Amino acid sequence: MSAANSEIKKITTHQLQEMKNRGEKISMLTAYDFSMAQILDAAGIDVILVGDSASNVIAGHETTLPITLDQMIYHASSVVRAVKRALVVVDLPFGSYQGNSSEALRSAIRIMKESGAHAIKMEGGVEIKEAVLRVLSAGVPVMGHLGLTPQSIYKFGTYTVRAKEDAEAKKLIEDAHVLEECGCFSVVLEKIPATLAKKVAESLLIPVIGIGAGPNADGQVLVSHDMLGITKEFQPRFLRRYANLYSIMTDAVKAYITDVKSNDFPNQNELY
Repeated sequence: MSAANSEIKKITTHQLQEMKNRGEKISMLTAYDFSMAQILDAAGIDVILVGDSASNVIAGHETTLPITLDQMIYHASSVVRAVKRALVVVDLPFGSYQGNSSEALRSAIRIMKESGAHAIKMEGGVEIKEAVLRVLSAGVPVMGHLGLTPQSIYKFGTYTVRAKEDAEAKKLIEDAHVLEECGCFSVVLEKIPATLAKKVAESLLIPVIGIGAGPNADGQVLVSHDMLGITKEFQPRFLRRYANLYSIMTDAVKAYITDVKSNDFPNQNELY
């Protein structure tokens, strides 16, 4: 953790803006439960995302679409109870804001009131402008999300890199500026060409967080279960595994099974 970060007792949207202004990169990871959030927060992470990726990682669904607002609030509440320093951002799930700004406002307010989170995240650009403005009008901080937007997977039909063609790249840049002009405090760019991400980060005043978007964004986000090697099937190019907890945990469970079967556990030192 940097000297600058160690002096910050609580990360806010204002702190993130100051980090961008002074060129300090922003670190962001996902968490869906108390124990994981406690570890990330104690380690000094800047932002914890309670992502709708819980639909995949926790519930085992193929996409992020099935997770409900109630389930997101449950996960967010668990995370918030663990956090002392990080900014907690919660995804608005599919169906809770698209096409209806009043529904978006109700969803955002429920997350903020019932979980105690600090901000929400919404996927899309000009298409959700009305919803973004409505949520911001209530004083709820909004993080945008452009590029590969998993809630639209059935529209795109693939998880391939987005905005490789000029028309889509141009729209992404325009959407990023729309979100900034609306008042979003940050934008996530997912799985787009690094040169495009660099262009967006340099043209926006607000922080740009990348995932599969190269090194020139103002910060980076990964799914913790992927980064820690708890999952093993997901192998995108942008993912760096910092541990192999799948093997460590499997070996530990096998050792436990062996000790139970052989009556080695519990031993004399583990009795009351």
